[in-house]
Amino acid sequence: MTSHEIRRHFLDFFRSKEHLIVASAPLVAKNDPTLMFNNSGMAQFKDFFLGNGTPPSKRVADTQKCLRVSGKHNDLEDVGFDTYHHTMFEMLGNWSFGDYFKKEAIHWAWELLTDVYKLPKDRLYVSVFQGDDKDNVPFDQEAFDLWKPIVGEDRIIYGNKKDNFWEMGDTGPCGPCSEIHVDLRSPEEVAEKPGKELVNADHPQVVEIWNLVFMQFNRKADGSLEPLPARHVDTGMGFERLCMAIQQKKSNYDTDVFSGTINVIEELSGKKYEAGTGMSDVAMRVIADHIRAVSFAIADGLVPSNAKAGYVIRRILRRAIRYGYSYLNLTEPFMTKLVPTLAMQFADVFPELNAQRDFVATVIREEEISFLRTLGTGLGRLDQIIGDLKGKEVIPGETVFELNDTFGFPADLTALIAREKGLSIDETGFQTALQEQKVRSRKDAQSSAGDWIELTELDNKVEFVGYDQPESYAQIVKYRKIQNKQGTQVQVVLDKTPFYAESGGQIGDTGTLRLFAGSGEIGTLTVLDTKKENDLTIHIVENSTGIDELLTEADSVYAAINTSRRAQIASNHSATHLLHSALREVLGNHVAQKGSYVGPDALRFDFSHFSKVTDEQLAEVERIVNEKVREDIPLDEKRNVPIDQAKQLGATALFGEKYGDFVRVITFDPSYSVELCGGTHVYRTGHIGLFKFTGEGSVSTGVRRVEAKTALGAETLVNEQMAVVSELKDLLKAPKDVVKAVQALMDERSTLQKQIEGLQNEKVQQLKNQLLDKVELVNRNGGSGHSRLVEKVDVPSADALKQLAYDLKAKVDNLAVVLGADINGKPQLAVMLPDSLIQGKNLNAGQVVKELAKNIKGGGGGQPFFATAGGSDSSGLDAALAQGKELLG
Repeated sequence: MTSHEIRRHFLDFFRSKEHLIVASAPLVAKNDPTLMFNNSGMAQFKDFFLGNGTPPSKRVADTQKCLRVSGKHNDLEDVGFDTYHHTMFEMLGNWSFGDYFKKEAIHWAWELLTDVYKLPKDRLYVSVFQGDDKDNVPFDQEAFDLWKPIVGEDRIIYGNKKDNFWEMGDTGPCGPCSEIHVDLRSPEEVAEKPGKELVNADHPQVVEIWNLVFMQFNRKADGSLEPLPARHVDTGMGFERLCMAIQQKKSNYDTDVFSGTINVIEELSGKKYEAGTGMSDVAMRVIADHIRAVSFAIADGLVPSNAKAGYVIRRILRRAIRYGYSYLNLTEPFMTKLVPTLAMQFADVFPELNAQRDFVATVIREEEISFLRTLGTGLGRLDQIIGDLKGKEVIPGETVFELNDTFGFPADLTALIAREKGLSIDETGFQTALQEQKVRSRKDAQSSAGDWIELTELDNKVEFVGYDQPESYAQIVKYRKIQNKQGTQVQVVLDKTPFYAESGGQIGDTGTLRLFAGSGEIGTLTVLDTKKENDLTIHIVENSTGIDELLTEADSVYAAINTSRRAQIASNHSATHLLHSALREVLGNHVAQKGSYVGPDALRFDFSHFSKVTDEQLAEVERIVNEKVREDIPLDEKRNVPIDQAKQLGATALFGEKYGDFVRVITFDPSYSVELCGGTHVYRTGHIGLFKFTGEGSVSTGVRRVEAKTALGAETLVNEQMAVVSELKDLLKAPKDVVKAVQALMDERSTLQKQIEGLQNEKVQQLKNQLLDKVELVNRNGGSGHSRLVEKVDVPSADALKQLAYDLKAKVDNLAVVLGADINGKPQLAVMLPDSLIQGKNLNAGQVVKELAKNIKGGGGGQPFFATAGGSDSSGLDAALAQGKELLG
């Protein structure tokens, strides 16, 4: 049975059990502050378990792309070394939202595994929760009683809280689970030791394939559990492990899920995959796994970068490149060549990769070129470091950190190369340096949230009325207090709101909540921001004395947004739609949105493009957008449009966004701009007034960014620029051609600057000749001696000081120099040493200048033969020179 058939049988089976089959959510988690990536099948359904939304059906099944490379669920370091861990993997799952429970979940799981997939019953084991006294949760007798007649008591394992109690986080829905494990060992191995003894013992052929989670509790902030009003089922089956079991393989990598990719790696490297533990086999497994994670993450809208989720993807990619470089001799870009095979393999189940195949391949290629260059540079630097150890066997932790921080050279690669040379690294020192950097760069304080205080039951999801009205009456559903870097804030959820929650690049609304009780108003709260957490609209307000009493006493709320701010945001958002279409018209249809910021002050738009947008192209894009503004095109807004119908209308959808069965379509002229969008917009393009670019640049490989202003922001920008031009005219005595007048001044300045530099050079040359007369011969400790010059000089710049030192060295053999200068109130030092002192006396100019710089309250460094330093206290120059004379004596 092929992997395609295995996946199809799963979905068909649950379709026959009246489950709605839904699409996978993107790898990158959206609107969930607790997750960086979707790391489990249940992530996209979290709201339904929390009671914040209504599922499209009470029974759902899917295959979800998951990524486990950060946080609590992190399998990265295991990937490649064993046969069943992955970064990205598929999670097959079936879900019940308050419908069926343990009986159906258990019976259907057994039916699918044994009747449909034909897995041998005598090789399957199950586990049930043994209970936990601390949580006051008893043994899962119900699950045990359901499993006993199916598998027999001898195939049931009792699992502790770690293995058999599933929680989505520190708080929230949770419950006992029942795992299904399969024993894939040979008959001889089974006869020698029962599989039951190897369950959860990390045996590569006795593995968990399915986890049935029975959500029946809610974990509160204080750690206590309370029963959920409705019980749910959340199951997750590892697709790759299931394929290994059904295809009777000893490794996930031996299945057709990976074999196509590994075949290409074999061709590229000229090595044969032996499915063993050798490093070339490990490297092939790492690459075959990592190319999936990186490719699908990029296809879902993420690009490698140095921050947050982008850094995780860059780290995965670099790990794969390193293994190919070190063990398969792949010194040219190779990961990019795997993308076509992967795209075709998943074209029918995850079509987003095939649709962006060229873009994904190009991004990966550019990252490979960059890191392969880094690898070469880093290896050269490492060779130099090892050469400088001079008999020492440990590379200092600070040095390992420097390689990692400066060259992007992974510490584990440094350790590997060190081992090959009989050395080791100071792991503790590296971790200390790394931790110090994290402390320095940590900007956001940790946040914590209290339990929700529920005041009104929410029948359905929060009703958003902000498309049609800027204010509305509502009731408070619940609130809670949170601690973050701003201090204590309060999050308020209403049953109905005009406030737009930050989403799709558009920032959240601000405004006020007026609270009423009885017949009068009891207070007003200022809404600082509006966020979306899963499917909840959360109004963030300032904490104040007595706020708990106000919120609990309020019978109703009058919620009103800042309308002038919203109008400017709407202008910028509509302009991004016009901009997107104009960019495609000028640059080509390959342009696709890769991110945006829409605020009241400006708009920012990121898009796929592989070269700088020229000034001429920007001008043409700006002309087209303003032309559409002047056409005063009316907004055509359609809500609750079936997704298939929206696609037939030609609506542009964003890769990396998950759309429901019904969507909102925003159109400004059906022949120009049709997009799926949940944001707020102007009613006619004429309301935008004016569109002006303010910047263009690169975000990352293959992604450009343009910035612009509209309406009042654009008007203010133009007025400011006109004021600058007017002031220039006044300064230049009102010339007819301002540009020509400024150019004449610049040409005159350039001529004068050259004259000054010529005079300064003459002065330095005269100074050099004077200094040559002051060179003295030093007989160092009875040795052969060297020449020495230690002087305070008057030079115009640090470059001139450096040039002076080099010129003196060229004139006098075996010369040691220390020069000091006060340059515009800042002390500077330069040290030049001859080979006789470097090699014969073990002196180093970098170390010498650091020591001297203490006198001027500064620091510096450089090469063994030449180094410079700067400081803040010119009064210490004489002391520095005196110390320098002594050191060179």
